[in-house]
Amino acid sequence: MDIRTLLLIILAVIAALTIVFYQYFFKTNQKGSLKIILTALRFLMLFAAFLLLINPKLIDKEYYLEKSNLILLLDDSSSMLKSSNADDIERYIAKIQDNEALRERFSQFQFKFGSQMEESDSLSFQQENTNIAKALSKTNELFIKGNNTVVLFSDGNQTLGRDYEFLNLKNNVQVNSVVVGDTTTYQDISIGLVNTNAYAFLGNKFPVEAIIQYSGEQNVSKNLVINLDGKRVFQETVSFNPTENSKRINTLVEAESVGLKTLELQISPLENEKNVINNNKVVALEVIDEKTNVTLVSDMLHPDIGALKKAIESNEQRQLNVVKPNTTNEVLEDTDVFIVYQPNGKFQRIYDFIKAGNYNHFTITGTQTDWRFLNQVQENFFKEDFNQKEEILPVLNRSFSEFGLGDFDTADYPPLISNLGDLDISVAHQNILYQRIKGVDLDIPLLTTINSGGKKEAVLFGENIWRWRAKSYLDNNTFGIFDDFIGKLLLFLNSDGKRSRLELDYKTVFGGTDAARIKATYFDKSYNLDPNGSVQIEIRDQNSDYSRQAPMLFKGSFFEYDLENLNAGTYEFTVRENKENISKSGTFKIVEFKQEDQVFSANYGKLQRLSEKTNGRLYFPNQLDSLVEDLLSSKHTLPVQKSKQNVVSLIDYRMLLGIIVFCLALEWFLRKYNGLI
Repeated sequence: MDIRTLLLIILAVIAALTIVFYQYFFKTNQKGSLKIILTALRFLMLFAAFLLLINPKLIDKEYYLEKSNLILLLDDSSSMLKSSNADDIERYIAKIQDNEALRERFSQFQFKFGSQMEESDSLSFQQENTNIAKALSKTNELFIKGNNTVVLFSDGNQTLGRDYEFLNLKNNVQVNSVVVGDTTTYQDISIGLVNTNAYAFLGNKFPVEAIIQYSGEQNVSKNLVINLDGKRVFQETVSFNPTENSKRINTLVEAESVGLKTLELQISPLENEKNVINNNKVVALEVIDEKTNVTLVSDMLHPDIGALKKAIESNEQRQLNVVKPNTTNEVLEDTDVFIVYQPNGKFQRIYDFIKAGNYNHFTITGTQTDWRFLNQVQENFFKEDFNQKEEILPVLNRSFSEFGLGDFDTADYPPLISNLGDLDISVAHQNILYQRIKGVDLDIPLLTTINSGGKKEAVLFGENIWRWRAKSYLDNNTFGIFDDFIGKLLLFLNSDGKRSRLELDYKTVFGGTDAARIKATYFDKSYNLDPNGSVQIEIRDQNSDYSRQAPMLFKGSFFEYDLENLNAGTYEFTVRENKENISKSGTFKIVEFKQEDQVFSANYGKLQRLSEKTNGRLYFPNQLDSLVEDLLSSKHTLPVQKSKQNVVSLIDYRMLLGIIVFCLALEWFLRKYNGLI
């Protein structure tokens, strides 16, 4: 209680006594016990009223120690067992976990990681990939306050994600690395990055680029061979020396037949080479016999055009030509699907050509669109342009049924720009996206598809779609989700077949670090998304008797099956909806490639640079005692004394009100009973 409150209470006592003295003792001759009782009641009532006004509070300070956080990040990938065994690694970890002094000093947390980070107290060392950067970033997000010390047990070899050496962690995070594995550098020759197209076209030659790397102190020459489905298509002798230790090999390979193809690269091993697994690398591609030619007609320059070109040509089956409205008929006639970008009066010839050839097309409008012309040149929709710009946020229609949307989701996507105006679509249509303006969801399409009279059209009522592609990359570290959506939209426009109630979404080749999954979207008879469908998948190995059947799991807007447990090989599959007996089939290939098997030595140099950047240190397993001592003596890890201030009211106001009412009532009763005024 502070001195001010104490003085107010003393003043309240004096004031109550003064008032009572004046009322019962000043200029009054009344005597006896009744006077004393009435005086006491009046004093209690007045003092309680003053206390109610003062409301005295007690400030209680509670002191406590806030421990620093000690976070153990444990690499659970298979490469950890290359030169160490599981028992030794667990013994190293236990030396930190079970130390009583560290338990007293720190609040301890333990996580394991491979491609993902999770809380766990046991290790399996079976993770096929390592993402050290993601584990450190998650730690950076989870532990915001206080001093945080990370002890990272790892071999330093990362197969996924950003380069962890260049992560910018918070100033309150210190990383101490413990190197697990063999730090000896061995003479090695390996096939590094291999670049080739996911698709090739029959009769064409497709490029193959390979990086061959050498680590050693001698001059060597080795033979590089490339086989396509077991047939040798390229051979070259590659020479290295201690200074020239990397070569880039480029060649062209002819696609002679349609189907899934295996491309195998082999480099001859060095004498007494320890790691020969990385001397081979297998990639796959699909040879196809068709290509979609897309023509984008625009009379202006805009970032949307570049974003659409990148998205469309991310699949080698598609090619985008950007032309002016006055382009030649030869270009127009070689088109499968048109994209008309912000049309104006110069597009009359383009619309006449589309109408005459009954071409499917995708119209994108924006602030530069001539709506008077567009309303006259086509009859499917009409917009009254108020010539006032407005930002429009997208709202996804999850019941859209023309084709499967897969992972595409516009939550938190930036707004598009368009002119305000009443919109009326006069033909049957399905909306992919609705509009949200100033926080209000409207029953007005932002992106819609029209399938009427044997002709298909898509219309986007807004510009700056390039922002969506950039947002897709920021959220997922890949443009793939946005690009796949654009691909499905073009596939819808390029297809003249009957709508299917079962749509499949999958890659034909899975390899490296790809997530091997098959997705299916099932619609009911009204072409509404049906989450209650009984969707099952049957998978058969083309080269053995292996087969399996399993239900596909519903994931919000599609059914999904995970293929990660399948061995390398070529598989056929059939997805079937059991209630309606609707099915679709396909083929895919899983290429054997284990990134964790490509390295034998621990990358202690990168771990050391990471630790030094965060004011930590690098340790080896035989230096764990030094690590414990450093953790216990570090000023960074000192507990911080903090105080918590609790303000508590000394008196319950309900009790004071009760005392006031009781005293007044009793005083009134006694005065009335004794005939006093």
